[in-house]
Amino acid sequence: MRNRLRAMSYTFRHHTLANGLTIIAESSPSAHSAAVGFFVKTGARDESTRDMGVSHFLEHMMFKGAEGLSAEDLNRAFDEIGARNNAFTSNEMTCFYAHTLPEALPRATELLGRMLRPSLRQEDFDTEKNVILEEIAMYKDIPSFVLFEAAVEKHFGAHPLAHRVLGTTDSITALPRDRMRAYFDARYAADNTAVALAGRVDFDAACRQVDSLCGGWAATGVSRDPAVPPPVGGEFTQRMDSVNRGYLIAMAPAPSASDDRRYAAALLAAILGSSDNSRFHWALVEPGLAESAQASFDPHDGYGEFIVFAAADPDRLDEVWDVMQREMATLRDSLQESDLARLRAKVATAATLSGERPLDRMQRLGRLWTTLGRYQSLDEELDCINAVTLDDLRAVADTWPLSMVTVGRLLPKV
Repeated sequence: MRNRLRAMSYTFRHHTLANGLTIIAESSPSAHSAAVGFFVKTGARDESTRDMGVSHFLEHMMFKGAEGLSAEDLNRAFDEIGARNNAFTSNEMTCFYAHTLPEALPRATELLGRMLRPSLRQEDFDTEKNVILEEIAMYKDIPSFVLFEAAVEKHFGAHPLAHRVLGTTDSITALPRDRMRAYFDARYAADNTAVALAGRVDFDAACRQVDSLCGGWAATGVSRDPAVPPPVGGEFTQRMDSVNRGYLIAMAPAPSASDDRRYAAALLAAILGSSDNSRFHWALVEPGLAESAQASFDPHDGYGEFIVFAAADPDRLDEVWDVMQREMATLRDSLQESDLARLRAKVATAATLSGERPLDRMQRLGRLWTTLGRYQSLDEELDCINAVTLDDLRAVADTWPLSMVTVGRLLPKV
């Protein structure tokens, strides 16, 4: 497997501009496409509670145009080069990206660089605020999303890690453009941004272009509060008129994205609750007790979470939770070498497929650098996964036991 990945001949390059902006790339002369992404280390956890949702709101505003570039110009220009472009905001980063043919990469990079210095016109701000409010209202109709947001708030209490990425109706309604501008000026800084590229890339030319586009951006020395409090947790139940199923979510602490034990944690969660051939699948889904039952490991900057989720008949949700607790309690001592062998094969297949796509490579590269500030090749990551032993899995289960700190249920209204 590792030889197959190395045969793709991807080479890592790294350069930092004088203002602190970082350019990173995995380039391959044999690739048939190229991808570029601008990653800003800012998200919901970096916002004040008063301005919750401003990062995601800013993501929308980037598409409204910049100096000499209207929203229509921007959309038309991406279409003309056949780019697949988009953006996302998470709890800890915001990304703007495009996937193109190699000859269109310079144009895509130019468009992204220009849109990251938006006009932030009051008229656009007022219009887009209504779009954001509609998006918040839309997600209130998705039971799993409602339950997840409530669980995160219960888990972290008043800490910014509990912030909602979209914000709330109240926080977005009250947000003025001037506070958005102040947040932008502080956090969309050169020294808080990385440009990631992958595929058929002329790295030296890309560095010259990014320097021309972004070399004048200011550095602000902005940082992130690294303190991660112990979870608050507790149990809660919500009810909604629009649901006819029962939903359950539970959360517990897990290794952070910088902890080497994250590989064992990821495999442990997959053994417990991957979509097929997991403990939850055979105990809950296969017998028809739950329509879905999953476990996941979610590593972040400075902290991590184990999350379990199930959907079932509301009248059987307590029974489902009893089974889930039993499976979590017996997981450590039921682990077998065959569990590891099966997962290693699945991970290797997924990594190979992902490694063939410059877009996936760019996303992995940018997310990793934004979170950890360093590079790790796909081969090195596979080596780490293949090195995980049963003792490593048991050690993670001992250090971060699967005894849930936060448990939430969403049920129909009675």
